[in-house]
Amino acid sequence: MKGTFPIRQFEKVDTPFYYYDTNLLKATLKAIQEEEAKHPGFAEHYAVKANANPRILKIICEAGLGADCVSGGEIKRCIETGFSPSKIVFAGVGKSDREINYALDHNIFCFNVESVPELEVINALAAQKGKTAKVAFRINPDIDAHTHANITTGLAENKFGIAMRDMEPAIIEASKLKNVHFVGLHFHIGSQILDMSNFKALCERINDLQRQLEAHHIQVQNINVGGGLGVDYCHPNQTPIPDFKNYFNTYAQYLELRPGQKLHFELGRSVVAQMGSLIAKVLYVKQGVAKQFAIIDAGMTDLIRPALYDAYHKIENLSSDLPEEKYDVVGPICESSDVFAKDFQLNKCSRGDLIAIRSAGAYGEVMASQYNCRPLPKGYLKEDF
Repeated sequence: MKGTFPIRQFEKVDTPFYYYDTNLLKATLKAIQEEEAKHPGFAEHYAVKANANPRILKIICEAGLGADCVSGGEIKRCIETGFSPSKIVFAGVGKSDREINYALDHNIFCFNVESVPELEVINALAAQKGKTAKVAFRINPDIDAHTHANITTGLAENKFGIAMRDMEPAIIEASKLKNVHFVGLHFHIGSQILDMSNFKALCERINDLQRQLEAHHIQVQNINVGGGLGVDYCHPNQTPIPDFKNYFNTYAQYLELRPGQKLHFELGRSVVAQMGSLIAKVLYVKQGVAKQFAIIDAGMTDLIRPALYDAYHKIENLSSDLPEEKYDVVGPICESSDVFAKDFQLNKCSRGDLIAIRSAGAYGEVMASQYNCRPLPKGYLKEDF
């Protein structure tokens, strides 16, 4: 079953471009709100790195979500699109002085700190401004989420976070500094996780760490468990909205929150992936010696995930109802890795057919580049057609 797209209107627009189904985005946000409402103390910060299109951010902001930012540029864009600084958290393993100062100037909610040297820099910069910065320590829980190596973040070998053994010394160090205030712990074990047992394992690890801290009379106001919930890339039409109910219930069941403690989430992919598609046009159908190629005008510059992660995206020929044939769907970039799919079954392709690469709302437009001097793809909302 193909998705529903305004194909005739698409024919009037230069390809490639991103198409965002804002009805689906709003339905997804509503599902998040409804599930979170069942669990007092749960709070969602949208992970801006998934999709930073200003018009998309505005819709997410209007739904009441906060923002999880990993750069000063993301903080700036969020403030410009209406997010309250009091609901912005700033993560990232390499925050520059300029970015830290910008966040301090706008009084964001919290810095998710990833090392003691970073803590010391934040303290020094805050002191120069006569401010106190709220900080949470990102702890590396050494949990294998069994996802792609390039998107696993919770192992001891990864660059992210503070080792569990260094947690208490870091908190003690923070207590000695006059211009930082310790307010919580932050975790994130990876992305595109569909097995809830991984989140259960994180809950159990956090429970142990909390007991360890409480034995030393250290109280934690906020627990931030990051994001990581995956989406159904194979069946975007059948599963347009991820299983937020099971996701939030897992934390409600297994995480032992203390009275008054707040639990923060940083979902990104699961909020925006399914509402976005990369729309391209078939340039040529080329018969090779052992392969048939559908050469389209979108490339890895427009959607890098297949080249970077070997990621799967469902592909649809919007212009054809002819019997399916097998194609390697490839782009025009001068790189052998510029391939969206190999041996993929598509309705018979002809020059000029419109192609939709689905589930591209996350890590699509935001990761686009101008390699080969190509223009960046435009992003259009459903309302634009």
